[in-house]
Amino acid sequence: MSVPLIQQWESEQDRLRQQLLDVDSEDWQTRPDFSGLERVGGVDLSFIKGDDVNACAQLVVLSYPQLEVLYEDSQMVALTAPYVPGFLAFRETPFLLEALERLKKKQPSLLPQVVFVDGNGLFHYREFGLACHLGVLSGLPCVGVAKNLLQVQGVAKDEQHQSQINALQKGGDSFPLVTTSGKVLGKALRSSDESKKPIYVSVGHMISLDTAVRLTHSCCRYRVPEPIRQADCRSREYLRIRFPAADT
Repeated sequence: MSVPLIQQWESEQDRLRQQLLDVDSEDWQTRPDFSGLERVGGVDLSFIKGDDVNACAQLVVLSYPQLEVLYEDSQMVALTAPYVPGFLAFRETPFLLEALERLKKKQPSLLPQVVFVDGNGLFHYREFGLACHLGVLSGLPCVGVAKNLLQVQGVAKDEQHQSQINALQKGGDSFPLVTTSGKVLGKALRSSDESKKPIYVSVGHMISLDTAVRLTHSCCRYRVPEPIRQADCRSREYLRIRFPAADT
């Protein structure tokens, strides 16, 4: 991995971070029942097993609060940027932006009012993960939701973290992910009464952390919020049909 490329990416993250908003920016975000919110998006990339280049880039748009699929876009893409921890956005964001652009051209009335991203936002090594990158470049509110804990800035998968997880009594309960410096970069959320394993929610863009957590919980039928779950299921199904010999 070339040092100049990493430096270029770090510089780009720094530049984009200046534009990031981590406060509520839309009227619906401040309302108890999110009235005014009608469309929630979800994005994901699924890879053919053993192939880290060819993937299905997926966008779905669901109705809110019904969480029924209104729109889906599955597209095979070839990733050109290398995988480097902390810089996942440079591999994936261009294809997710293209999906949003196609939607804007085809059915602009279905453009989501918020996008759930399968990955982290501010909870990231450099406080600018995939959800932040996509949010700033798309100009849409974004929420990062990760299924596994990124051990970053002193947040660790240790006994204390496990005891905090054990203390989550019911769906909607959460605790902050606090860095060594005392900064809160996200929250661990018990997404449903049935799911004891939390998900990790962080701000992407144009939304506050508390609103992001509340909205994520309201979109969960299972452990993972429905927009991301549908994007994941549909991209895997797309690969399964087109590449039946590959185990995805």
